[in-house]
Amino acid sequence: MTTLASVKPRRPTGRPVWEEKPTLLGRLGKGTIITVVVLAVLVPLWVVVVTSLSSTDTINAAGGYVFLPREFNPSAYVVIFSGGQVTDAVLVSTTVTLIGTALSLTVTVLAAYGLSRVGTLFHRPILFYFLLTFLIYPGMIPSYLVVTGLGLKDNLLALVVPAAVSAFNLVVLRAFFMSIPQELFDSARIDGAGEFRILFRIVLPLSKAVTAVVGLFYAVGYWNTFFNAVLYIDRNDLQPVQRVLQQFILAGQSPTNAGTGVVLPGIGYSAPPNLAIKMAVVVITLIPALIVYPFVQRHFTKGVIVGAVKG
Repeated sequence: MTTLASVKPRRPTGRPVWEEKPTLLGRLGKGTIITVVVLAVLVPLWVVVVTSLSSTDTINAAGGYVFLPREFNPSAYVVIFSGGQVTDAVLVSTTVTLIGTALSLTVTVLAAYGLSRVGTLFHRPILFYFLLTFLIYPGMIPSYLVVTGLGLKDNLLALVVPAAVSAFNLVVLRAFFMSIPQELFDSARIDGAGEFRILFRIVLPLSKAVTAVVGLFYAVGYWNTFFNAVLYIDRNDLQPVQRVLQQFILAGQSPTNAGTGVVLPGIGYSAPPNLAIKMAVVVITLIPALIVYPFVQRHFTKGVIVGAVKG
C-alpha cells in the first residue's frame, strides 16, 4: 500500500523559463520594440544631417526640418570651416579634449593605483577625501572664486583643471586594480621592480578595457564641456563648440553670410540658412563620439562591469 509519505516529489523536467525558446508573439514583440528604439535614435539623426545639407529653398518648402533630401548642398559646412568662430571653437574643443583626457587619465591612474595599495602612506585620509566629493560639492560660487583666484579666467586651463579628476572614475579604476592578484605584485617586487615599473608593465596592460572606458568618459566630458565655458570664458576665440552651438540655437546668432542668399565663392552654392548651419554644428559635435566609440566599444561592457563589481 502506497502512502503519501512514500511518494517522492517529481523533479521538473523542463528548462527554466528564461532558457525556453521564445514564442512567436515574444519574438514579434522584441523585434517591434527594438525597431521602435532604433528608429527613435536614427530618425532625428537623419533629419539633422539632411537639414544641414539642404538649401534655403528646400528648407522653406519643407517648412523647417527636412526629412527627404532633394539636393546636396554642403554650403553650411563650407561656411563653418572657412574660418571664424565655429572653426576656432572646434580647434578649442579638440585641444581641450586631447590635453584634458591625457591629464585626467594620468592623474586618475596614478591616484587609483596608489589608493589600491592598502597600507600606503595616508591611504585612508586621501581615500576619504575623494569619497567625500560624492556627498559634498563646493558649489558654483566657491568654484568660481577658486578658479578666478588662480588667474584662470579666460584661460583654456579653466576648462581642464576643475574637471581633471572624477571621483567615480577613480573608484572604478581602484576597484579594478584591487582585483588584480597580489601574487603578481609580490613576484614583481622579488624581481626588483619598483612601483612605477609594476604600474606600467603589469597593471596597465591588464587594465586596457577599464582604462579605455574611463578615457572615453573623460573625452566625452571634455568635448561636451559647456557650463565651465559659461562661467570662466568670456573671449569669443576661446569658446568651445558646445558653447557656440548654444549661442546659435538659443541666442539666434549665426556666422557671417548665413542666410543672405550670397553665392559663396569657389563652390557655386548660395549661402546657407541659419537652420542648416545650426544642424551642421550639431553634426560636427557628434562626429568625434561616432569616430571614437567603435574603437572602444569592445572594451566598454567589460570595462564597466569588471571595474565596478568588487566584493
